[in-house]
Amino acid sequence: MSTDVTGERLSLVKTAPAAPASPAARRERTRRRLGPGRPIPYGRALGPVLLLAIWSGGSATGLIDARNLSAPWTVVATAGDLIADGRLQTNVWTSAELAVSGLAYGVAAGLVLALIAGLSRLGEGVIDGPVQIKRGIPTLALIPLLILWFGIGESMKVITIALSAFVPVYIHTHNGLRTIDARYVELAETLGLSRPRFLLHIVLPGALPGFLLGMRFAVTAAWLALAVVEQVNATSGIGYMTGLARTYGQTDIIIVGLVVYGLLGLLSDGLVRLVERKVLSWRRTLAD
Repeated sequence: MSTDVTGERLSLVKTAPAAPASPAARRERTRRRLGPGRPIPYGRALGPVLLLAIWSGGSATGLIDARNLSAPWTVVATAGDLIADGRLQTNVWTSAELAVSGLAYGVAAGLVLALIAGLSRLGEGVIDGPVQIKRGIPTLALIPLLILWFGIGESMKVITIALSAFVPVYIHTHNGLRTIDARYVELAETLGLSRPRFLLHIVLPGALPGFLLGMRFAVTAAWLALAVVEQVNATSGIGYMTGLARTYGQTDIIIVGLVVYGLLGLLSDGLVRLVERKVLSWRRTLAD
């Protein structure tokens, strides 16, 4: 009898339902099951390291002709020589100054136009159409016309970079302004917020994710435009350095310039991502 009772108690213990998991625990299980998985330490370095390994192996075995693509160790040695005589730092500073100037003007123009078009139906009617037309025209195709208007000096280059940067800022900021959650609008009406306070405390913070996303695209567009405009009447800069190296068939210097372009783009994008994580720390996504 006691054995049966004990067995029945054990059976009840085994079949007793577990305590319900908390909402946070359920969300975490869902993320692990459906999401991309746990972040891999230094996972973003896997691709570049693999590419470097293939490049090194091909150069060491002779599969990659040094006349077409210099070996990694040759590129490193060339970069050291350029740094030692100060040429690389001077050219990088010139390029960075030009890119930052164009990016600043482009971001300012895109932000102002997006605010006007996003906060006013009249502004949207006047501004959005021309911007969409500009969006369909590659900025680099405008260079011949910009040369005719502004010459081949620094002004033309800054304007070209600004035109490349302002479109993504405008598009994503305008979209952020137009897609504010209707629940926030209802909340503002319930609290009796005035229109200026509604714009300041709800609309503008709600559009911030779109603006930062546009900034990431703008930074990339600025470096792409820089690589092209530096080929026009340049006397210094990374583009000038690589163009001169192309004339003399110095692939090692060309690779150094490309690596610098890539590092500058990666660094600037990482800076925007860092600001995004700090400012939008309240958001949780699968990338976390």
